[in-house]
Amino acid sequence: MRRVSRLSQVAVAVASLALAASACGKTSSEASQEDGGKEKDSGTSSSYKGKGIGLAYDIGGQGDQSFNDAAYAGYAEARKEFKIGGVDMEPGDGESSADKVQRLEQLAKQGYNPVIGVGFVYAPAVEAAAKKFPKTTFGIIDDNTVKADNVADLVFHEEQGSYLAGVAAAKASKAKHVGFVGGVDIPLIHKFEAGFVQGVKSVDPKIEIEKRYLTEKPEEGGFSSPDKGQNAASGQIEAGADVIYHAAGLSGQGVIQETGSQKKWAIGVDSDQYKQKALAKYKQYILGSAFKDVGGAVYDLTKSVVQGKPLKGEQRYDLKSGRVGFSDSNPRYTAMKDVVAAVEKAEKDIISGKVKVKTAP
Repeated sequence: MRRVSRLSQVAVAVASLALAASACGKTSSEASQEDGGKEKDSGTSSSYKGKGIGLAYDIGGQGDQSFNDAAYAGYAEARKEFKIGGVDMEPGDGESSADKVQRLEQLAKQGYNPVIGVGFVYAPAVEAAAKKFPKTTFGIIDDNTVKADNVADLVFHEEQGSYLAGVAAAKASKAKHVGFVGGVDIPLIHKFEAGFVQGVKSVDPKIEIEKRYLTEKPEEGGFSSPDKGQNAASGQIEAGADVIYHAAGLSGQGVIQETGSQKKWAIGVDSDQYKQKALAKYKQYILGSAFKDVGGAVYDLTKSVVQGKPLKGEQRYDLKSGRVGFSDSNPRYTAMKDVVAAVEKAEKDIISGKVKVKTAP
């Protein structure tokens, strides 16, 4: 079993620190400067002249206990290891693509390098900013459509981790009835559904699967509305599901809260949600999480820039790389030896190529 990486394990701690800094009304770079400006050179290439990392969050922002917080974990780890500065910026409510372009260009103009857009919604902004600042390395998470010599597309085989989640759900379900909640009805989230359904069916083709997407468009709150997630989970439990997997960002907190309150199993996503303090009340009901190490991708790109060999082009992470997997932090999960064995076998079969996981339902 591949456990969640070190970067993902520190996500909760660093997120807590960031929230504290935000409460004081200071950016991360300001806090670093007040600590004596310990953000120069050590651990970096002598050719690195950047000011630090510029990180722009996706919908839901920091504190989502999932996707954005995973990105922050890598940001914080890289700043600490390479002793560089950084600033992380929240999205605005109902903002336009032009607002995103302005945010990224502002970071590049101020000297941050790399500049990373967290989420596929930044694709047009990254493309525009990269043209204007060719000497800055840009990264975008969850999109591989931006092609430029100074852009790294940081993408994942989400379907592989979701397949493992499906195997775990099917093996743990006593009702032979499970559920999937997607945040937004888009191709990226379809990958999560496809892998999950295939994993479930690999265990038992007769298992019933509830499916629900919260919204059709990201701006409608599918990734940022815990109440929508809670309502969806409630409906699936009422229909008979006793294990629910979500791929819904901040909305997934509502899924976990509802399943936990009804003493059903939830499966988290992106980060190891069992370890997140905001969900501690329900953690005994978090079977595991299909993680993708967004923080690791942020760290990898930053390391390449500060060492003078910037990554570019598509960087695709999978089970074999350890950047995708199924976390096994819950002792109640590890005690279920048959479930663990099935997930481990599925992982080996995917890595060996014996099992090919679908990317669309």
